[in-house]
Amino acid sequence: MKKLVLPRNAALLMLSIFLFMNCENNAPTPDSTVPGNKPAWWKEAVVYQIYPRSFKDSNGDGVGDLPGIISKLDYIQSLGVDVVWLNPIFSSPNDDNGYDISDYRGIMKEFGTMDDFDALLKGMHDRGIKLVLDLVANHSSDEHEWFKQSRSSRDNPYRDYYHWWPAEKGKPAARYSFFDVNNDAWKYDSLTDAYYLHYFSVKQPDLNWENPKVRQEIFDMMNFWFDKGVDGFRMDVIPFISTDTTFPQLPAQYHGDMVAYYANGPHLHEYLRDMNDQVLRRHDVMSVAEGIGVTTATAHDFVDADRKELNMLYHFEGVSLGYLPGKFKTPDPKGIDMVQFKTLYSKWDSVFAERGWGTIYLGNHDQPRMVTRFGNDAPEYRELSSKMLSTFLMTMRATPYYYFGDELGMCNIKFDRIEDYRDIESINMYQQVKNHGGDLQEFLDAQKTGARDNGRTPFQWDNSPHAGFTTGAPWLKVNDNYLNINAAAQEANPNSTLNYFRALVKLRKQEKALVYGKYTLYDKDNPAVYAYTRSWEGKTFLVVLNFKSDTAVANLGSLDLSKAKRVLGNYPDANSAPGMLRAYEAAVWQL
Repeated sequence: MKKLVLPRNAALLMLSIFLFMNCENNAPTPDSTVPGNKPAWWKEAVVYQIYPRSFKDSNGDGVGDLPGIISKLDYIQSLGVDVVWLNPIFSSPNDDNGYDISDYRGIMKEFGTMDDFDALLKGMHDRGIKLVLDLVANHSSDEHEWFKQSRSSRDNPYRDYYHWWPAEKGKPAARYSFFDVNNDAWKYDSLTDAYYLHYFSVKQPDLNWENPKVRQEIFDMMNFWFDKGVDGFRMDVIPFISTDTTFPQLPAQYHGDMVAYYANGPHLHEYLRDMNDQVLRRHDVMSVAEGIGVTTATAHDFVDADRKELNMLYHFEGVSLGYLPGKFKTPDPKGIDMVQFKTLYSKWDSVFAERGWGTIYLGNHDQPRMVTRFGNDAPEYRELSSKMLSTFLMTMRATPYYYFGDELGMCNIKFDRIEDYRDIESINMYQQVKNHGGDLQEFLDAQKTGARDNGRTPFQWDNSPHAGFTTGAPWLKVNDNYLNINAAAQEANPNSTLNYFRALVKLRKQEKALVYGKYTLYDKDNPAVYAYTRSWEGKTFLVVLNFKSDTAVANLGSLDLSKAKRVLGNYPDANSAPGMLRAYEAAVWQL
């Protein structure tokens, strides 16, 4: 038989056809030569974060709960989101609202039962929604049985589950505590004449991950929840888990920066790879690190695929803008520098342009409401600026994490009195200022912008008492503006912030260019306008955002705008040209 010899070009063509026919799902994919663009469901997802205590109360005790979330699953589905991240729902005495866990396999009594959780998980999965839980593994509650045993005697089998320092050696080298009135992370315990380490509250002792038994306990617990069907974990302060147990003086290169030091433990990545090997790779799940202390120089160590550690992380640089240096969450009177804002987010986009994957967010349970912080919550601008910020979040190359209530344009409650706060951070920092003879009014005024409780007020469902959140007394006051800002009123308004958010989610799902497309910044020195394109597979979208209340003009350079078509915008009508922007205008144009 005569041997068939294909021309070189024909052979290449057949190889190309073979590769195309055998690509995953036979679906169009981003450029396979760019590892950062390899498709994954968690890259294409929109994550909706729910603070359970404040979402919906089902029994009138004033605290949101799992049955309350179940009752609102159809609402959540209507948003079009793919993933719900729940803040901690585990058993807890609530010193830090669930971030102090006393039983990792139990449900907080205020929130319901394990049967309620199972029903919630099934309800979400029936609606095509994945559920992600909060992994709080750097520390536990001091009411956890492990710690009770650990502090009972120096020779208890659980002693090394935590970090102890015998008092006869003198007090160990200073470590900073974020929630301690004196910022002292060492707590003396007279029962065994020793100090224990707590990076956060005194009721949140740090777990000793250097002990392999602790790591195995955490991995077994994670597998317990994954075996139930949970779809992933958001990992609280996970860069802090590894600790130099000799507790030396802070090395000189950190210049007193405890956050950077805590995030650079000697065995951190060894432990994360072990977690991946024993837990994460065995399930089709997502993992996201709260990337405290992580920089652009270290981010790839956590999320590159070949590292076999985690999927994503989120950084703190963006949400840290606009505060005065050296003062606790005190806003700069000059506001946020938009050139700096754009430079920062462009920098983080470039970090993951070819490897790894990023996240994008402006609000969460540790932040104030995004419209107050980054937009303008004055009545004439609240809706416009809220929609503009949502447009930013839904059109960047990263997985968007969107905080509950932001789809309504909920804004800061701005308490006048410390007695109205429930957050340990605000309460203890107030006491610290008081102890040092500081300006308490200045502190309270600053908290109206930066306090975490601003983002934790109950969800505003309707205009009935307590915004329909509860029939009892809410655990945290409801914002008085619920009479005008609530989900029921916005359902009926096609131009509401709620329905605009739904349209944004739909657009992101329809246009993969807004997920995987190349990001290009324009007019980078413009102090008001953020303009960029997203390009992929022959499609280009231009996003223009005015972050100011004045009209603005964007210099879009050599972009061909002759065929530009507006596909979405926060004004009912298109402006005369893509580069001409009204107050807080946002528009997405297809070029």
